[in-house]
Amino acid sequence: MKRELTEGAALGWNLAFCAGAVAAGYALVSPRFAESLGLGALLESANFRFLWRGSRRILLAGGSGAGPALGAFVLRFVLLGGALWAALRAGADPAGLVVGLSLMVPAIVLAAWRARPEPGPAAPAPPPEDPSWDEWNPWLARERELPAEEDR
Repeated sequence: MKRELTEGAALGWNLAFCAGAVAAGYALVSPRFAESLGLGALLESANFRFLWRGSRRILLAGGSGAGPALGAFVLRFVLLGGALWAALRAGADPAGLVVGLSLMVPAIVLAAWRARPEPGPAAPAPPPEDPSWDEWNPWLARERELPAEEDR
């Protein structure tokens, strides 16, 4: 099974979190809060899709198209800021917008955690008296850098 983080996985978890949060917002807070939360989640989903596609474009181009991509990132922030300003002017609940905008973070963390590589097979540790333990630095999780012969 190939494990990789995909845009669809992150957006799927985001949709699940947003649906639960909007339902809880209607029941526990207010309809205005829940609607603002849904609007914030919608804006963040669109923002994430543009961010994902722009990042892939930059990474696949090897950094050669960084100028236009930087302009696209700036445009994305300007559009998001304008949409948030318009939503606040229209009477959206600021707390609901913030919660809706923030739900993408746990969705990405969960999607990335589920796409993590499988752990490799555990190799048996050497016996405690093995001299190779003296060559290992447990603080840096690598072999110790021994001084050169002329430095000793």
